[in-house]
Amino acid sequence: MPSTPSVLVTRRLPSAVLARLEAACAMDLHTEPIAITRESLLTRVAGKDALVCLLTEPIDAAVLDAAGPQLKIVANVAVGYNNIDLAACRARNVVVTNTPDVLTNACADFTWALILGLTRRLGEGERELRAGKWKGWALDHMLGMELRGKQLGLVGMGRIARAVADKAAAFGMSVAYTDQVVSDVPGATSMPLDRLLATSDVVSLHVNLTPATTHLIDQKALTKMRRTAYLINTSRGPVVDEAALAWGLRERLIAGAALDVYEKEPVVHADLLGLENVMLIPHLASATTETRTAMADLAVSNVLAVLDGRPPLTPVA
Repeated sequence: MPSTPSVLVTRRLPSAVLARLEAACAMDLHTEPIAITRESLLTRVAGKDALVCLLTEPIDAAVLDAAGPQLKIVANVAVGYNNIDLAACRARNVVVTNTPDVLTNACADFTWALILGLTRRLGEGERELRAGKWKGWALDHMLGMELRGKQLGLVGMGRIARAVADKAAAFGMSVAYTDQVVSDVPGATSMPLDRLLATSDVVSLHVNLTPATTHLIDQKALTKMRRTAYLINTSRGPVVDEAALAWGLRERLIAGAALDVYEKEPVVHADLLGLENVMLIPHLASATTETRTAMADLAVSNVLAVLDGRPPLTPVA
């Protein structure tokens, strides 16, 4: 490792992880609770050998040029990397890494939390109780949907989706999925998206954000779903057209939706905010102490490896 390499970290990480980095590098840490501004990023990245960032920071050619030719690695503390211009990094021989695998179980568990909370209307129930509107137990009050005997449709079949599928049998659900690659989940059935939308009782999104998946769930897709079906999105916000979803929920084209990610995060489409049949969660899928620490630790391990002339553990480019 070169003598005292310098690293910019764009958000606070667990103290034990930061200690590892600080022991080997001159660390410039953004300590504010909100995301680093574009102007500050461009200024503070100058001369840095490494950059540790999150999905909240777009890393493009301008940032790379502001850093300078000595920049060796951009380590994203996330499994996704849509915020990074990979072509620009390759052109400048900058390594890009992410943090896969370590968040799979947390995200899968969280997906099931959304499925259960949405289909049993837990958010609606809590809001009613806290507002003092609950009048007591009634046989037909706030009825939800049982999962046993229903079909779970997974759009995409990557690591997290497979972990979600593995738990379906515990709830008595069959599994359908859209991936072209045959899944190793026992009993799971591959089918085209249109058929999956038309036959599934719960549709859960697990795709990367690409031009092909942007607004994959739009008005046309919503009209293909069952009126009793529920939509879950823990993938990327722009996969769902939020204006179309608000329309579909108002028109009761589907029974409900649960979102953990948003098109223009942290802004949520105003039409969704007043609807009772949608759960709106502030991007918490990987938010356990264990998982977020493991993500940060993996990102730092990638930085230390590259600065020491070794291959990164989880390279993207």
